[in-house]
Amino acid sequence: MIQLLFILLMIQIAFILILSFANPLRKLVVKGLDLLKQGRGPLVTKTVAATMCVVLSSTVYTITKIQKRSKDAGIVNPTDEVLMAHRLLEAAFLGFSLFLGLVIDRQHYYIREINLLRKNMETAKKTKSQRLLKEMSGN
Repeated sequence: MIQLLFILLMIQIAFILILSFANPLRKLVVKGLDLLKQGRGPLVTKTVAATMCVVLSSTVYTITKIQKRSKDAGIVNPTDEVLMAHRLLEAAFLGFSLFLGLVIDRQHYYIREINLLRKNMETAKKTKSQRLLKEMSGN
């Protein structure tokens, strides 16, 4: 599962980098995210995120159980140490993946808002210039 989470993190980081800088892939990624947010996309996304939260909470619970067992025994068992390291890495990857998902969502939202504002500014400039031309020709 750690390999899968690592691949997911790398993909999310690539998406964040693509969305951060203006390039030809950015338009493609924004259109893909627009399509993902239509229809059943939000439901699927929320379901996957909820499942990841449940797995994260289960992993944290397992970590606390291992810590309690080590504390009660007084010595650190090598098996528990390996399990603890594995679970900590898994929990870190899950938490970071959920965080990066939120970052991607916010970046997509702000890019859409900026594009909408640019279009509104362009139409306002065009209407203002057309109005000025009419006033100039009317005089």
